[in-house]
This record gives sequence, structure tokens and C-alpha cells, in this order.
Amino acid sequence: MAKPLTDQEKKKQISVRGLAGVENVADLKTNFNRHLHFTLVKDRNVATKRDYYFALANTVRDHLVGRWIRTQQHYYEKDPKRVYYLSLEFYMGRTLQNTMVNLALENACDEATYQLGLDMEELQDIEEDAGLGNGGLGRLAACFLDSMASLGLAAYGYGIRYEFGIFNQKIVNGWQVEEADDWLRYGNPWEKARPEYMRPVHFYGRVDHTADGVQWVDTQVVLALPYDTPVPGYRNNIVNTMRLWSAKAPCDFNLKDFNVGGYIQAVLDRNLAENISRVLYPNDNFFEGKELRLKQEYFVVAATLQDIIRRFKASKFGSTEYVRMDLSTLPDKVAIQLNDTHPALAIPELMRILVDIEKLIWEKAWDIVVRTCAYTNHTVLPEALERWPVDLFQNLLPRHLEIIYEINKRHLERISKLYPGDQDRLRRMSLIEEGDVKKINMAHLCIVGSHAVNGVARIHSEIIKNTVFKDFYDVDPQKFQNKTNGITPRRWLVMCNPGLAEVIAERIGEDYMRDLDQLKKLLEFVDDDTLIRDVAKVKQENKMKFAAHLEEHYKVKINPSSMFDVHVKRIHEYKRQLLNCLHIITLYNRIKKQPNKSWVPRTIMIGGKAAPGYHTAKMIIKLITSIGDIVNNDPVVGDRLKVIFLENYRVTLAEKVIPAADLSEQISTAGTEASGTGNMKFMLNGALTIGTMDGANVEMAEEAGEENLFIFGMRVHDVEALDKKGYDAVSYYNGIPELKQAIDQISGGFFSPTQPDLFKDLVNMLMHHDRFKVFADYEDYMKCQEKVSALYKNPKEWTKMVIHNIAGCGKFSSDRTISEYAREIWGMEPSLEKIAAPDDPR
Repeated sequence: MAKPLTDQEKKKQISVRGLAGVENVADLKTNFNRHLHFTLVKDRNVATKRDYYFALANTVRDHLVGRWIRTQQHYYEKDPKRVYYLSLEFYMGRTLQNTMVNLALENACDEATYQLGLDMEELQDIEEDAGLGNGGLGRLAACFLDSMASLGLAAYGYGIRYEFGIFNQKIVNGWQVEEADDWLRYGNPWEKARPEYMRPVHFYGRVDHTADGVQWVDTQVVLALPYDTPVPGYRNNIVNTMRLWSAKAPCDFNLKDFNVGGYIQAVLDRNLAENISRVLYPNDNFFEGKELRLKQEYFVVAATLQDIIRRFKASKFGSTEYVRMDLSTLPDKVAIQLNDTHPALAIPELMRILVDIEKLIWEKAWDIVVRTCAYTNHTVLPEALERWPVDLFQNLLPRHLEIIYEINKRHLERISKLYPGDQDRLRRMSLIEEGDVKKINMAHLCIVGSHAVNGVARIHSEIIKNTVFKDFYDVDPQKFQNKTNGITPRRWLVMCNPGLAEVIAERIGEDYMRDLDQLKKLLEFVDDDTLIRDVAKVKQENKMKFAAHLEEHYKVKINPSSMFDVHVKRIHEYKRQLLNCLHIITLYNRIKKQPNKSWVPRTIMIGGKAAPGYHTAKMIIKLITSIGDIVNNDPVVGDRLKVIFLENYRVTLAEKVIPAADLSEQISTAGTEASGTGNMKFMLNGALTIGTMDGANVEMAEEAGEENLFIFGMRVHDVEALDKKGYDAVSYYNGIPELKQAIDQISGGFFSPTQPDLFKDLVNMLMHHDRFKVFADYEDYMKCQEKVSALYKNPKEWTKMVIHNIAGCGKFSSDRTISEYAREIWGMEPSLEKIAAPDDPR
């Protein structure tokens, strides 16, 4: 089989239209050499690959800086409303190629590096992922930053500059082992430290109520040092800012109370303060109530709100006499979006600033807070909802506890007026949960303190209104909205799948990159044999490329003409990687039983990280790798079935595997996945979805036509009915022979011959404590997988279905999502206008 063209060779052939850019290649080469000269240390004359990467990154960054400065000047002159997106996670991945795409520099850089005898793909591979997130929530924040810049909104992302991001996953003897992600060890060319905007953040201490008002005194101070990263919009010369805070100990930290000889210890103790921004908590959809985590949450909020108010008060550009002192207009100029409950402390912190420092009366301050803040809910799983112990607050943030109590008192007074005598409702709606340990319910705080509350897919937003937050919806239905998630088509198509981007551009032009709804035009070509052939050809090239990647990095050989069946996401019981395992085992048993039947060859790839403390998730990984060991080494099976665990799944690996996938597994129990965004990435890149009616799958089926997805399993109402009746896993086990066989193999040690009892706990969970009802959907899932195999035998019909899916992707652009946030929550108007480039006259 011919070796696939690299993206670079393809670009040489087709010069991805509209991505060519007319940048002067000679200028780029000159700048590259200048940066290389200054990068090299004096005693080192030989450049390494990393030196070349930094030279290229700095050359590209030069093109950002002028636009960045001009954008900020533009905002100061126009004084627009600004939106602040507060998130404890920003899962950015790599920056170099994305920046080149958004600035239309990719081809010029490609040509310049080529002329310099360098390979651009090799240089791009040197960049470390900025893995400052766990999964969906952090990656969504990254897509949103891209869209906010592309839509001309004056937007700022605020978070923490974790020294160590999401851990690197190694698989050792089939088990997950975590390694620290030292992503900053070689420096980060994309960030700029801004010490002039350093801000103090206070912890601990006590509260004095004096005649002059309330004072929070005797606190311990940590400094927040901001690092700014430019966020370029798509070809509109706008560059917004992501500002991440790093914790620094003040110079006198612990020195003022050191005793004789305690100086060394006092200096060493500075680490305690700086630990705040040391490491990302690696939990996805699971709350861990540690003091350090609460410190992180307050740290980002306190530093950010000081910044917001400083910017709000600052004089307009070029005018020194105009300074805003009246904070009553804050909601007209500032929108704060809370990405989940992690930044919920923005609500009491803004109250503290307005009441204690700015001396506003409570009612006025509260009105400002509610009109400024809005809250996005990301999950309905009870174990994921944040509930902080009151005594932890009492110690760490005593003033905030008082403020939360006061918010709660007024909130409950309002509820008891509306529902006199309904004690049960007051208990359910309180911000403080009574129990063995008194806790603050952060979701309740967010709902009460915001003017808008949204879920992230239509079905999820309905569940929020009808069940989880029904009491709050009954009182304030106008607050509740839906904002179905989206992905940026720049990174998730143009950048990671240039071949497909080009095939589409040849048919419908390239404007779809900033208006994804235009993909609907592909429906006119759904029966066009040349489009069918071109789409299939791109997919095959991507598969060959990924097969080569697996061979190089994982030392596994796979059959590129097999169906690539891909299940990549965090490892979690609700995402049901175990259901996929049961399918693999059943398929294996069927092939063994009828080795002469003509089977559709499949390469099943599962990837994802398990939270380090999540025992069941780690066992699931071990089960997958153990199944792979047996299946992959069985000569009867050959290459008709292969099972690969994709180690260290992250943004960069997603960009490679998603364009190569034929089948996308989205098989969570109905009612548990809030939205999902991986599902959208696969759909846009020409994979077909096998999935339950959950999260955004519901809307994907609507947009592409349900007949163009492989939908199976219980719907939300079926799950509820089964809960009422009582889920009995054993009856499924006894009633379905293939299921019984698979479970008996797992529990009998067939996949763990040296440790026959290894998976007993997993089997026991599935049989007796499975909240996510794997067995209930097993039979339907198996039937649906047979339909998948049958269609795969007919490549033309398969590809037509793929085209229907791509044509239905328009809704799932984060540009659409952000336009809805802007108009319906933030009171801002998106714009596709370009501003003048730095070298253009203004």
C-alpha cells in the first residue's frame, strides 16, 4: 500500500485554499534566523530541534503582538461591555499551528521552514500540550476563547497557571501509572508575565465589625502574578487575552514572625503559599473537598475581581479626567460567566468588595452582583456537585462565610413568603445543608447569585429544570436557559483535518470556516460520486497516517482497512467503557465460534485517563488492556479484531485519532452525560456515531436525521422507569447467554490467567451495584453494532451517511454557542468585522 502523503506534502499539492496567505516568505526566514541567533546560547553554536521550534514560535508570535496591542487599544477607545470567562481549567493543547491557521500564516511558514531545510511537522511536535484541564469542561473553555475572539467580543479568560497540568499517563503491565506533567520545563514562548498587575489575595484571619463597617484583618497574604497568553480570532486581526494567575509569596512571608535562627525555615515556607498554583486537581466529574482546592478557587476569583474592577474604573483611552467611580453601572460594562461552580466564590467576593470596601448598601450591592454574574452547570451527577464544609470556610474565608449566611437568610425569607410553612422546601433550597457536617451547596449559591443559569445541551437543561434544580426553576423560571455546547471548527477541522477541509472548500467555498451552518450546502452533493470518492479517500489517508503513528509510537501494527472503532474520553463508569468491553468479548467469542464466517475487521481503540484516586476507573483500564492481550495474540482471530488502549490521551492525540475514526462511541447511560463535545468532533471529521439518546447526541440526531446515526438503548424516561421498578442486573445475566458467557470469562480469570480473581470487584459491581445499568443496554447495543458492520460492508452507503453527518454539523460550532451566550446572557452583540492589521493605516 502506498505511504500516505503527509499534511505538508498535501499542502504543497493543494495549498489549502484560503489558508495560503501572501506573507512574504523571505521576511519570515529573516525573522526566523534573527530569533534563532538570539535563542542560541553563546557557547553553543549548534542549534537543536527545540531551538528551531522556539525560533519559529517567536517568529509567529511577532505577528500576534502588534494585533494584540491594537486590539486592546481598540477596546479602550470603544469601551465595549467586556465578558470575563472564569474557569479553573483551560485545556488549550498546542498553540503554534492553531495560531498560524488563525493568522493565515501556515503556508508561508511551511514554505519558509522548507527552504531552510526544516520539517514543520517535526517542529510542531516539540511543543508541549498546555494540559491545564481534565477533559470536556476545560476544552470547552479553550474553544470558547477561540470563538469569542473570532466574533469580536471583548473577552478575557481567567484561570490558574498550573505549574503541573493533567498528569501524563503511562501504561505499565496494563495498569495506569501517573507522571507529573512538567510542561513549563523548557519555558513557554506564548505567555508574557505581567508583574505590574500583581494582586494580593487574603486567607485566614478574623472579621472585625466596627462603627466604620466590617474589616477582615490579620490575614495571610499571597500574591497573584498574572501571565498573559494571546488568543487570536480567525483572520479578523483581533487578539484577546487569557490571563492565568501564578501564586507568589510576598517578600515578608512568615519573616515578620520568625524567631532567632528561623530565617531559613521562613524562606522555605514560601513554598506553602506558592503551592496554590502548583498542580491541577485531576478529577473529572468528581468533587474532592480539600483545603488546597478551595484555596485555588478563591485565589483565582479574588485576583480576577480586583483586575475586573481596576479595568472598569480605569479612564477611557486618552482621557484622564474620566474615571468611573460609580459601581452601579458595573453590569452594563461587565459580564462574569462562571464555568461550573468552581469559581462560585466570585459571588460572595464581589459582595465583599461592594459592601465592605466600596461601602454600598446590601440591597444595591446584591442587585449589581446578580445582574453581573451568570452560571453554567456542567453535570447532574451528585458526586460531582461541590459541597464545602462550613468549618473549612470558617477557618480559611471567615468573612465569606458571614456573607453566604446573609445571602442564605434573605433567600430563605423570600422562599418562606412564597411558600408559607413549607419547611421541607426551605431545607431543600437552603445554601447550607444540615447533616453530620454542615456544608455549603455551591450550585445553590450560583443559582441564587446569578441572573442566568444554563445547561449545556437541551436534554441536560430540561433535566436541570425538571429534577435537580426544580425548586429553583419553580421560583425563577426566567433564569433558566439552554446553551448547547460547540467546538471550534478552526482547530477541529481546518487544523487537524486539512484534507477534509479542502474537499469541503472545493464544493461550497471556504466561508464555512467562520459560518459552519454553510455545511448544509453539502446536502446538494450527497449523491455526487466524486464527493463520495474524495471524502472516502481523505478518511483512508487519515487512517493510514494514524496507523503509521501507532506503529512508530506504540509499536503496534494495525490493519488500515479495518473499521476504526474509537472510544476516547475520561474513564468513568457513567461513560460505560465497560459496555464496550462486553461488545469486544462477545465479538471475540463469535469469531472463535465461527472462524470461517466473513467478519468485518475492526480495530477497537479505547483511550482516556482515570482520576488517580478512582479505583474502579483504573480497574477498567486494566480490564481493557487484559482483553487486548488475549484478543491480539489469538491466531484464530488474526487481524479481524484488534484492541488498542491509546496511552496518554490528550488534545494532541485527539487531533490525530479523530480524523482517522470510522465509528464514534458515545454510549453513556441516558441522562448522565450533560452534553459531550467529543461527539461533535467525530461527527465533523466524518465518523459515524453509535450512541444513546443522551447529551448533545439527541440534537446531533435531529440535525443529521436519526436514520444517519446508530442510536440504541434506553431513553431518559426508560431509565427513570427502570429505577422505579428496580434494576435487576442478575436477570439480564441469566437471560442473555452471550452476556453470561462474557461475564463468566471476566470473573473466571480468562483474561487474567495468572490472577483469576483480579476482576471480581468489577463483576460484583456490574451484578449488584451498577448505577449506570450496563446490562440493560447490552442486547440493543450488540444489535446496533451488527447494523454498523453491515453498513460498513457497503462503502458507498457508509460514506453517504458520513456526508449527511458532516452537513448536519453547523449547529455544533462554538461560534453559534458563544453568539447565544452573548445575546441572551451577556447583553453583547457578536461581530464578524475585521479590525485593521498593525501594518495597515488605521
